[in-house]
Amino acid sequence: MAKLNVLVAEGDTASSSAAELRKELQRLVRSIAEDEDYSPETIDRAREALLALREIKTRRPSSDARSPSLKLLGAATSCPEEYRCPLSKELMRDPVILSTGQTYDRLSIQKWLKAGNRTCPQTQQVLTHTVITPNHLIRGMIAKWCRTQGIELSSDPAPCVDEDRITEANRDCFLSLLSKMSSSIHEQKEAAKELRLLTKRMPSFRALFGESPEAISHLLNPLSAIKSSSTAHLDLQEDLITTLLNLSIHDSNKKLVAENPSVIPLLMESLRSGRITTRSNAAAALFTLSALDSNKELIGKCGALRPLIDLLEEGHPLAMADVASAIFNLCIFHDNRARAVMEGAVRVILNKIESRSYVDELLVILAMLSSHRNGVEEMAELGGVPCLLSVMRETSCSRNKENCIAILHTICSANRTKMKDMREEETIYGTISEISRSGTSRAKRKATAILERLNRAVNLACTA
Repeated sequence: MAKLNVLVAEGDTASSSAAELRKELQRLVRSIAEDEDYSPETIDRAREALLALREIKTRRPSSDARSPSLKLLGAATSCPEEYRCPLSKELMRDPVILSTGQTYDRLSIQKWLKAGNRTCPQTQQVLTHTVITPNHLIRGMIAKWCRTQGIELSSDPAPCVDEDRITEANRDCFLSLLSKMSSSIHEQKEAAKELRLLTKRMPSFRALFGESPEAISHLLNPLSAIKSSSTAHLDLQEDLITTLLNLSIHDSNKKLVAENPSVIPLLMESLRSGRITTRSNAAAALFTLSALDSNKELIGKCGALRPLIDLLEEGHPLAMADVASAIFNLCIFHDNRARAVMEGAVRVILNKIESRSYVDELLVILAMLSSHRNGVEEMAELGGVPCLLSVMRETSCSRNKENCIAILHTICSANRTKMKDMREEETIYGTISEISRSGTSRAKRKATAILERLNRAVNLACTA
C-alpha cells in the first residue's frame, strides 16, 4: 500500500485517506482479476477496503471530531477522523467491523453490545448478528500513521475485560430476585424492574439464567397469572418481557429461552396486548431468538407470524423496525414463507409499501415471499405490479430497484396477464429499460429478461 501523506491540511485528511484506499482497492482487484492463484485473504482485504471507503463517504462529522488533540500512551497529537472510534472518539487500537459494515474499536463496541443494545450506533440498523470481525486494513493504516507521528501503538489489541465473570454476590442477588416472583404483586414489580436493569447492564446476570433450567419459568410465572389490564400489571408485563429480550441477546441463552414452553406463547400474547413498548420488545425478542435456525422453525410452528403481521399492519412507528426485522429473520426459513403468505403478509406489506412506510425493509421481505407460488399469485392479484413500478420510478436506492425488478420478473414469469401493465409502463416511462442500463448487475439481468418477454409478446401479436 502506498505511504500515507500525513502532511495534508486537517480538512484534506479524509480525502487523502480515501485516495489511499482507492489505490489499494485497485491493486487488490487487479490481483484478483489477473492472478489465478490469488488467496482468499486478498478478497477479504478488498472487502475491508470497500467498507472503509463507504465509511469515509457516509460518516457525518461529530461535534468532537475536530478535537485539536488526542492522548494516546501519553502523546498528544491530531488524529484523522476516520481513525477515531465513532463511540469513544479516540484513536482505534483494535478496529473491528460490525454486521452493518461500520468500524469501531473492539472494546467500545463490545461494551455497547454487552449493555444490551441491538442496533448499530451509527446507522441505527437492527443487527442481524453480533459477531465482530477484525478490520486489518484500517488497523494497518492506523499503525503507519502512528509511526509517522512518533506514537507508540501496541502491537497487541487492548485486553478485553472479563465482564461475564459470575460472583457469589451476583448469584445470591439473582436467587433472591427470582424468589420474589412468587410473592406479592408489589415485590414482583420491584424484582422485575431490578432484573430488567441488571440483565441490560451486566452480561453475568444473563448467563445466570443458563445455570438453572427452572429460572426462566420462575421469571415468567407472574405473567401466566395476569388477568387484569391495570397499570400495575402493565408495568410488570413490560419489565418481564424486556428482561426476556435482554436474556435472548446472550448467545448461549437463545436455545434455552426459545425451548421453554412458556416463552413463545407469552411473547405472542404480548405482541397482541400491553403497551406499545412491551409489544415492540416482544417482537425484538423473537428477532434475536430467531438468529438460530432451529428457533426459526420452532417460532414459526408456534404461530408467531400471525401476531407479528397484525402488529405490522397497525403500523405503530415504535414497533415497525422490530416487527419487520422479526418477520424477515423468520422468513429466511423456507417453511415460514408459506406460513407468512397464508397469514396475509403479502396484502399487509403491499399496503405499507403503497403508503411508503418502511419501504426498504418490506421490499426485502416481499422479495423473499415471491419465491412462494401462492405469494406471487397474491402479489399479482393485489396490484403488486403498479405498486412496484411506482416505487422504481421514485426511489434512488439501487437495492430497492433491484428488489422491485426481481419481484416483477417473478410475477411476469408466473402471470402473463400482468405483462400488459409492464408494457404500458415501458411505453410511457421506460422504467424497465432504465434499470437494464443503470441498475445493479442482478437488476440488469432481470430487467433485460422482462424486456425480452415483452418484445416476444409484441412480435407474436404482430404475426398473429
